[in-house]
Amino acid sequence: MWSDPSRIDLSLDSRAATFENPDGARGAGGAAKGGRKGAPSRIIGPGERVVLADLRGPGTIRHIWMTFPPAAPEVMRAQTLEVRYDGSKAPSIWAPCMDFFGMPHGRPVAYYSALTAAQEGRGFNAYFPMPFRDRVEVTYTNASNRPLPLYYQVDYTLEPAVAGDAGYLHAAFRRENPTTMKQDFVICDGLRGPGRFLGCVVGIRMLDSGSWYGEGEVKVFRDGDTTLPTICGTGLEDYAGSAWGMGAHAALYGGSPQQVYPPGQPNQPDFVGFYRWHLPDPIIFAREMRVTIQQIGFAQFAAGQDEAFAAYEASHPAAGGGWTSDTGRRVLARGIAERVDDYCATAFVYCREPQPAPALDVAAAVAGIGRLPYEQPAPFEAMFAQG
Repeated sequence: MWSDPSRIDLSLDSRAATFENPDGARGAGGAAKGGRKGAPSRIIGPGERVVLADLRGPGTIRHIWMTFPPAAPEVMRAQTLEVRYDGSKAPSIWAPCMDFFGMPHGRPVAYYSALTAAQEGRGFNAYFPMPFRDRVEVTYTNASNRPLPLYYQVDYTLEPAVAGDAGYLHAAFRRENPTTMKQDFVICDGLRGPGRFLGCVVGIRMLDSGSWYGEGEVKVFRDGDTTLPTICGTGLEDYAGSAWGMGAHAALYGGSPQQVYPPGQPNQPDFVGFYRWHLPDPIIFAREMRVTIQQIGFAQFAAGQDEAFAAYEASHPAAGGGWTSDTGRRVLARGIAERVDDYCATAFVYCREPQPAPALDVAAAVAGIGRLPYEQPAPFEAMFAQG
């Protein structure tokens, strides 16, 4: 219906939930202080959990907008989102807000895509259709150690019925810090089908050396795949839609807007975040699915760097075709090799039945992501700094 904006479907009852109207009641928006913008936001205290929307269905959440002011990365990532469907006690969505909106590592960045956007790096938007049949509850927790103001709006429609083949959106955060040599990082696993892998937001904190980190393939194991997957990509930047390395970019279905480089090191980022949405190229599974990404990089050593190469080779098993040399260009060795970094991912999956997301460990999510000495605070940060 939303794909054809010329349609006027009177079966849809358009609603919105805000702090002034968290249950989306008809004729109850903006009631505070005479309707003159009396309560558009709230200060959320440290450790406080608030209900953003508690809605009765059937219906579909169409858009979630949210903003809280810029702060240190560990504060930004400690703002979390949970969604429970149809009376389930456990959330089916449980992730840091920033990662849910496409920005790992607690670092906002301006970008837009087909499903998420961070306009000017300050207004966070998600356009995932989120059907619910009986009830949906959206909650927010400030798991940081400082209060933050929160603004939000949840736009949704009530409908006569939700389609029988519609799935519930699931989103789960995972992090492996550090990864294990030669063991692929798991982006998504453990959900029962029928389902559809909608895509993922992946973050990498560089821990290892080498001139390029992204040779690893994304693999999708589905419905009985064991040793080998049905779908296997060709490299990290290829999966995000780019090629021959990956600089900052954003497009409808894939991109990497988040690239944090130290001064004078344009090819050696400290933090990278990318997203991929499988909209025109759906990944469907009937029973089970597992998505992984390898930690493989590229390294090159010039003639005369024998000791450096020997040390690297001893700790980084060769991958692919192994090491090669080019005496004409004075290259002692070049090739792809296994490596260890810090990976995180939020996977988005539609499933026919609501299922619990893995518990979000906020302390583990914020570990090691603090602002680096060369990073500058956002211009608005001083305005909201605590005295």
